[in-house]
Amino acid sequence: MKLINRKNKLWITFYHQSKRHRKSLNLDDTKANRKLAETKLIPEIQYKLNNGEFFENDNVKKVPTVDEFFQVSFEIHKNHRRFLTQKNHLYVYKHNIKPYLGNKKLDEIKPSQIATWQNKLLETLSTKSLSMARAVLNVIFNDAIADEIILRNPLSVIKKPHNVPTREIKPFSQDEIFKLLDNVNEKVRCYFAIGFFTGMRTGEILALKWSDIDYENGIIKVRRSKRQGIESEPKTKASIRDVDILDILIPYLKNHLKFKIPQSDYLFTSNFQKPYNDCMGIFARYWKPLFEKLDIQYRNPYQMRHTFASMMISNGEDILWVSNMLGHTTSAMTLTKYAKYIVNKEKKRGTFLTTS
Repeated sequence: MKLINRKNKLWITFYHQSKRHRKSLNLDDTKANRKLAETKLIPEIQYKLNNGEFFENDNVKKVPTVDEFFQVSFEIHKNHRRFLTQKNHLYVYKHNIKPYLGNKKLDEIKPSQIATWQNKLLETLSTKSLSMARAVLNVIFNDAIADEIILRNPLSVIKKPHNVPTREIKPFSQDEIFKLLDNVNEKVRCYFAIGFFTGMRTGEILALKWSDIDYENGIIKVRRSKRQGIESEPKTKASIRDVDILDILIPYLKNHLKFKIPQSDYLFTSNFQKPYNDCMGIFARYWKPLFEKLDIQYRNPYQMRHTFASMMISNGEDILWVSNMLGHTTSAMTLTKYAKYIVNKEKKRGTFLTTS
């Protein structure tokens, strides 16, 4: 069995039953790939030839397209992914991968095609959305490697572009907070008060039940989240937590009791007396119109969470407490995100150097 170069690609040539055969190894002709071929691939092919498996597999085993193998990969992970994560993977694949790479065979995709693909996506997507698309595609390639369909992951040599602006933290001032709360519809006022004064995620607030409000211990139990009509556990294990009910929040919670209805366990229900399936209805109907009315710069509702964190940190609250309130996995995550809000204007720095 002989290793040859054809157009800078590695091929093998050999005779079997008096007939000459040539087969591509789908590898560039490099020193490392020659070593791989000589030490691993050729011995494996020789073994399969001797056992009569080589041509049988060659005829039966076809390299699938990305679209064909995505179905396999999707099924592999369905039992250990959260339902919404699986749903998001499917959405990302259908919209951002399939139209560009779906009909290509897995072993034919080159790094240059990956680079072109991600540059095309960046024309309309944020860096965060591109990262998600890369993550989905990466799983497909790694599963294909595990199944010995391909030898390497072409995505691994193409880096994600840098210097693309990320979502900016734009906290509300205290004046803006109370202006918004005073003018928002009373039926959802408590929703936004919880957002501003606990730092809970919007989906976590939506999923709150009356039984989660523990006045005796002064806590709100965060045990679930709701998005796209699906109720699930919060984002991470650390997100399953108890948040303190600050004194400022108590009047909003007490006032919201007037909207409690017997047929629902949830704090927030629609005008049809049904639990909300998603936050978007609340935002569209009650949040967005406020900004034009009050002449306040618009920010998305997630900025309530950023506002809580930055407000507490800038006013000297303990970083570990803030981290626990937010449900961050570590306080380092909180510190990294909100370090610029740590201030201590009164403390004179470096005094220890002059003390004797």
